[in-house]
Amino acid sequence: MHVRELAWIEPTKALRSLAQRPQLTFLDSAAEHELLGRYSYLACEPFGSYLVADGQASWNGEALSGDPWTLLCSLLARYRQAHRPDLPPFQGGAAGFTAYDLNRTLEQLPTPSIPGLRLPQSILHFYDVVVSFDHRDRRCWIVSTGWPEQDPARRTERARRRADEFEALLARSRLPRIIIPSTAGAWHSNFSREGFISAVQRVIELILAGEIFQANIAQRFSARVSPLFDPLTFYCQLRSLNPAPFAALLRYEKLTIASSSPERFLKLDGRQVVETRPIKGTIARSADPEEDRRRAELLVGSEKDRAENIMIVDLLRNDLSRVCTDHSVEVAALCNLESYASVHHLVSIVRGALAAGQDAVSLLRACFPGGSVTGAPKVRAMEIIADIEGVARDVYCGAIGFIGFNGHMDTNIAVRTVMIDDDLAVFHAGGGITAMSNPEAEYDETLAKAQRIFDAFVADRSGAP
Repeated sequence: MHVRELAWIEPTKALRSLAQRPQLTFLDSAAEHELLGRYSYLACEPFGSYLVADGQASWNGEALSGDPWTLLCSLLARYRQAHRPDLPPFQGGAAGFTAYDLNRTLEQLPTPSIPGLRLPQSILHFYDVVVSFDHRDRRCWIVSTGWPEQDPARRTERARRRADEFEALLARSRLPRIIIPSTAGAWHSNFSREGFISAVQRVIELILAGEIFQANIAQRFSARVSPLFDPLTFYCQLRSLNPAPFAALLRYEKLTIASSSPERFLKLDGRQVVETRPIKGTIARSADPEEDRRRAELLVGSEKDRAENIMIVDLLRNDLSRVCTDHSVEVAALCNLESYASVHHLVSIVRGALAAGQDAVSLLRACFPGGSVTGAPKVRAMEIIADIEGVARDVYCGAIGFIGFNGHMDTNIAVRTVMIDDDLAVFHAGGGITAMSNPEAEYDETLAKAQRIFDAFVADRSGAP
């Protein structure tokens, strides 16, 4: 591995320097935080691409035979490397998305009646070079692994050459900012207000009938974007309006995925400690400080929201127990208040120690998709979601992040996430439904979650870099 420290570069400026390089990934701690938002990562030009579509895996365009999860584990093992504790955790590896619809490789589930964007179930690019940023210490590095070369001498030579290439790219002139044509007023939902309220009422009826305890139901917004639309400037606008600790931008030719997620799905560190941070319980913020405090107190004291959160904590404890050592799974925090640009959330923290013989892929498999965006029991909730929503979720409620060659992993829950496929922009907004849910309030909550995304599509006046 070749490591080269650079003078500090703002991550969005580095992003503009690399913006035209193929298969760009930006894992972005836009809301900087000592624990949650310390690191960001930028990568492009992967040496390999792992894709799953309709349950069929492929590597660099060549179909593979077998279970996609096992195949992913085998591919990562080819490039295993030691962890450098003096560097940010992502030091080369696979990064990209696992779509919610990858759940059909794990369970027998109904296919939604509308296929959505027909995206692959997973795209993970294998990066030999990562530009990493430590926001706290204002340091950045080029980490170049030399993969896929297996011969040590050739691998060392490749690592140095690739570091030289990236340093030159980062030093060049950056792309200019582009004004985004507004798409305000062009949004369409797959639910009317009345239709969404009816959907929530139906879930409540299923809960009262004893079929489930909770289900997450979302509406899907879509709009056409102008041929002049610039996804990069849009993302900078989104991160300015809605900074989030687990944000991401993925640029794959005509496909762009822009996420401003506040929620960690799974983190695995070098000590084999697992962490998940489910969010359940949301209330819109107010510009008036007194009213904002009142709303936060209302959320903390909400019996309905706390019950919703606790149910998902129990589900995640069970999921983690499948791959963690006995008695190691614990709830480190329960229903803590966290505040973001437009909403307050209740957030819990569940941790465990990964058992011997388990790894990042088996952990992801055991917990996928995240219980906070399905409901409980998970399989029945996913069946109900497919039936009621009627449209594939694609990346929404899947996961975006990295699985490192060093065994580390960090992924988000892909909420507040926009998919832009050619000229069509799509995103979903939803919430957990329990027996205590108020259908009208649930509809309003989806709009509160969506508002900052709507705002980000208005012509950019943020001064984003």
